Amino acid sequence: MSLTVLQRRDWFGTDGFPIAVERRNPQQPFGLHAHDFAEIVIITSGRGIHKAGRETHPLNTGDVFVIGGSRPHDYPSMDQLCLVNILYQPEKLELENQDLPSLPGYHALFILEPAWRRRHKFNSRLRLSPAELARLLGLVDQLETELTQRSQGFRFLATACFMQIIGYLARCFAHAPNPDSRALLRIGEAISHLEAHYQAPTNLNRLAALAHMSKRNFMRNFKAAMGNSPIAYLMQLRVNRAAALLRRPHKSITEVAFEVGFEDSNYFSRQFKNLIGVTPMQYRKQHASLD
Repeated sequence: MSLTVLQRRDWFGTDGFPIAVERRNPQQPFGLHAHDFAEIVIITSGRGIHKAGRETHPLNTGDVFVIGGSRPHDYPSMDQLCLVNILYQPEKLELENQDLPSLPGYHALFILEPAWRRRHKFNSRLRLSPAELARLLGLVDQLETELTQRSQGFRFLATACFMQIIGYLARCFAHAPNPDSRALLRIGEAISHLEAHYQAPTNLNRLAALAHMSKRNFMRNFKAAMGNSPIAYLMQLRVNRAAALLRRPHKSITEVAFEVGFEDSNYFSRQFKNLIGVTPMQYRKQHASLD
């Protein structure tokens, strides 16, 4: 079966705004496809089968899941399947601004569940109650209105609507009752702890306890889900925070190193260069030249 790759130029506005809403009432046969953007899929009514790679899973009203851009998928069987797709370009939205990473459900739904879908046979997906689905669709209506009218200020207001949707879904996932969702949520809690306490010394036993796992199982599961170890993830967090501080001229490099959790400024400089490709001093100079 041939694979169609959807291009963002065909699905987003000509003004380049990185969010769009597509309603399928009902979904028509589309064929196996991938895309260079991500999407949130909300099943509003009916039933069907979702295929991703070699895996197939049943869909029912209230199911919500996230599809990454490069993941081929299709709906090979549909029974009056109606859905809403919220298309978005993550790299343009800076989703981890503010305290969104403090929500374990955000990590669970948007990062962990897509990575673990095969292992959990899609049982870890989010399924909303009728009341939750109704509230979510109300938020989608607000988003679609802003995107359709594109009045002055729509970029700000549409982004705010989209972030409301992300936050609401993250909170809903935090109350999901099924065991597979709870397992992902526990790892999400460990990730949120790292996000909130990245300056502090790492305690792997504490993280494992948050995830209700042995240290060995936690290390293995964390790497399987995130692609690197908790220590490497923490290092990236610290360096990312340091980069943001270095773009401001009022703190020395040593002060920045200490503020993000490094006890040795030389070690900080080595780690920064390993991950960013330049030294902290070079990074600051490059940013100053751009300003």
